[in-house]
Amino acid sequence: MVEPIFDYQFRLILIGDSTVGKSSLLKYFTDGKFAEVSDPTVGVDFFARLIEVGDGTRIKLQLWDTAGQERFRSITKSYYRNSVGALLIYDICNRASFEHIPVWMSEAKRHIEPHRPVFALVGCKLDLVNNGGRREVSKEEAKSFADQYDTVHVETSAKNGINVEEAFRSVTQEVYNRIQTGEYKIQDGWDGIKTGFTRPNGLDFNLVEAEPAKAPCC
Repeated sequence: MVEPIFDYQFRLILIGDSTVGKSSLLKYFTDGKFAEVSDPTVGVDFFARLIEVGDGTRIKLQLWDTAGQERFRSITKSYYRNSVGALLIYDICNRASFEHIPVWMSEAKRHIEPHRPVFALVGCKLDLVNNGGRREVSKEEAKSFADQYDTVHVETSAKNGINVEEAFRSVTQEVYNRIQTGEYKIQDGWDGIKTGFTRPNGLDFNLVEAEPAKAPCC
């Protein structure tokens, strides 16, 4: 007999301006830790984690953390094509980062086509606001933007772990729902969604590191 290590593999990409908190968000989601000091991402970094959706289906997430600086944009574009979802990240205390979200969303749509990507609008650094920091993007305004594009909105804190899990689970669940409805199908040559791996019953493998990441072709 065999049992699944994971049933599906989804590839998600995190996009947004530099220093908005993408790397810290991923660090907490994958390691449960907050990095007090985080250097800017150079090009693209890779993370992975296994989670379960509502019906118990196991999903392995391949998570690509992209650099927000303009000089790395040509590098990160190649990573869009094989993604099925994107977390649009902004800093609650930095209005400019929120105002740039439509540009990031448009870029993701353009490069992920013909597939319709799943988005989540994610505000970071909620802990700063809770500790007296200046909020520059209201929750109501961000929610209104998310509703306009029929996507979920979550405010998070990588320092305190607030809503970090929810941000990733919301995208994962929606991708899975679209598989169930038939909108998404497994396709050769596209790594946005792949079928999982099985193992002989009783053998123990590391679930998160079941498959090494491969950089997408440009």
